[in-house]
Amino acid sequence: MDTDVLVVGAGPTGLMLANQLARRGVRTLIIDRHAHPARETRALGVQARTLEIYQKLGVVEQALALGKRGDGANLWADGRRMARVPLADAGARLSPYPYILVLGQDDNEKILGERLHDFGLSVSWNTELMAFTQTPDGVVATLQRPDGSLREVKAGWIAGCDGARSAVREQSGIGFPGAPYEHVFFVADVEASGGMVPDEVNVYLWKEGFHLMFPMRGTDHWRLVGILPEALRGRPDVRFEDVVSSVREQAGEGLVFKGCSWFSTYRIHHRSASHFREGRAFVLGDAAHIHSPLGAQGMNTGLQDAYNLGWKLALVTQGKADASLLDSYEAERLPVARRLLDTTDRGFRLVVSDSWFAGLLRTEVLARVGALAMSRPRIQRTAFRTVSQIGIHYRESPLSMALGGTPENAPYAGDRFPWLRLRFTPQGPVEDVFEKLDDLHFHLLVFGQEPPARTGWPAGELLRVHAIPPGPENEAELARASIPGKSFYLLRPDGYVGLSGIRLDEGAVARFVRERLAMAA
Repeated sequence: MDTDVLVVGAGPTGLMLANQLARRGVRTLIIDRHAHPARETRALGVQARTLEIYQKLGVVEQALALGKRGDGANLWADGRRMARVPLADAGARLSPYPYILVLGQDDNEKILGERLHDFGLSVSWNTELMAFTQTPDGVVATLQRPDGSLREVKAGWIAGCDGARSAVREQSGIGFPGAPYEHVFFVADVEASGGMVPDEVNVYLWKEGFHLMFPMRGTDHWRLVGILPEALRGRPDVRFEDVVSSVREQAGEGLVFKGCSWFSTYRIHHRSASHFREGRAFVLGDAAHIHSPLGAQGMNTGLQDAYNLGWKLALVTQGKADASLLDSYEAERLPVARRLLDTTDRGFRLVVSDSWFAGLLRTEVLARVGALAMSRPRIQRTAFRTVSQIGIHYRESPLSMALGGTPENAPYAGDRFPWLRLRFTPQGPVEDVFEKLDDLHFHLLVFGQEPPARTGWPAGELLRVHAIPPGPENEAELARASIPGKSFYLLRPDGYVGLSGIRLDEGAVARFVRERLAMAA
C-alpha cells in the first residue's frame, strides 16, 4: 500500500479526518482538486461540541482568538425585538464553551491545515481523483497531478470529503436523493451599524422572508444572510446595493451600511446519501448530507463525522480492531444526518415560504411563542443542547451497552459524557474532565468501588483507568449530573459512553471489548 487512507477533499471535514488519523500514526494522503484553501465562505458558526473537539486537537485557543464569540441570539419580527436566547447562561454548566463562535470556514481550514503540518502532513493541491476501484485488500485510485499526468495510488481505505458533487460518492454508486430549495439566497460581509444587538446573532423574521446578522471579528463587521427579494430572483447580475432597501425595511431605517467586502448569491439543496459506506469507501460532510443553514449545523456535522470515523479507522488500519467496527460509522452518523435534515428542512420551509399564512406564522405566532418559550431556563438549556450538538447521542448504536441500574436521568450508554470538574486523587486538584481525559485512549471511570485487577483489555496502552475518590466536591458534581455514587462509565476516545452500569466486573468489560468493539480480548 502507498498509504493507509486516501482522504479526498481538504475542506474542514477532510482536514479534521486527516488530523485525527495522522496524530494516531496512520499513513494518510489528503488531496484536493482546487489550487488552494477556500478564501470565501458561507459556513461560519462553530458550535460548542466542535470547540470541545478543537480543545482535544490543541487548536481551540487559536479558534477563539480568530473568531467572534456570540453569547446570545435575538429574535426580531416586524422591527421589534421579540426574544433573546442567552447562550452563555443556558450552557454555562453544560460545556466549557457556552456560546456560538462566529468563525468562517476559511479560518477553520487555516487552523486545521496548520495543525496538520505539525504531524508532518500537508495537502496535495491541484490533485484530482479521476477513478478508483475496490479490491479485497484496498482501493486502487487514479489521480491527476498538477501537471496533468496520472498517478496510481494503492490505499487501504478511501474517504470522500469532497463536497456535494463528491466523486467518491458517485463512483461508489451511493445515491444522493433530495432537491434544491426554490429560493435564491445571498450572503455578504458588511460593515454596518444600527439597532441590532452588538456581538450577538440577530434573526429578523418578516412576512416575505428572513435575514440573519452574525457578528464578525472587528468593529461593526457583520455577516449578512438572507433571501433575495422576489423581484431580483431571475437576475444574474444582482449586487449588494440591490438588496439594501429590503434589508433596511425590516431591520429599521437606522441601519447604515458603510461598506461591503464580499457579496454572493446561491441556492441551497437538502439531500442525504443513501449510505455512508460502500465497502472500503466512506462519505463524510457535504458528500454525505447537505441541508439548510438553519442553526449553523452543516460544517459542525461534517467535523463530527470525521471525529467519529477517525479513531475507528485508526484502530482497524493498525490491526487493533476488526473491520466490522467501521460499520458503526454509518449506524451512528446516518441517523444524525437524517434527523438534522428533517428538522432543518421543516423549519427552513416555514421561514422561507412565500405564502401569506407562513408570513403570519413567522411574524406573529412563531415570534410570540418563541419569545415565551425562550424565557424559560429549562427550554433555554434544551435549545442549547440541540443547537450546540452536545445533545447528540448514539444510544441505538452497536457500540452502546448499558448494564442497567442507573437512574433514568443519568448519563446513558451512547451519550456524550457530561462536562464535570473532579478530584482524580484524594489530595489532588479539582480538574476539568474534558482537559484531563485525552481522546487517544479509552477511559474507564470508576465511582464508589475498586477497579478490577484485570480489565480484559487486549492492548493495555489503549485504556486509562481512573478510580474517582469520594469527597464533597466530587459528590456534588456527580449529583449535579445524576451519576450514582457507585457506578462506572467506559468512555470511547470521542468522549461518548460505550459501556455503563453500577457494578463493574472483568467479564462485562471483556464482553464489550470482544462483542461491541470487535477487538480480541
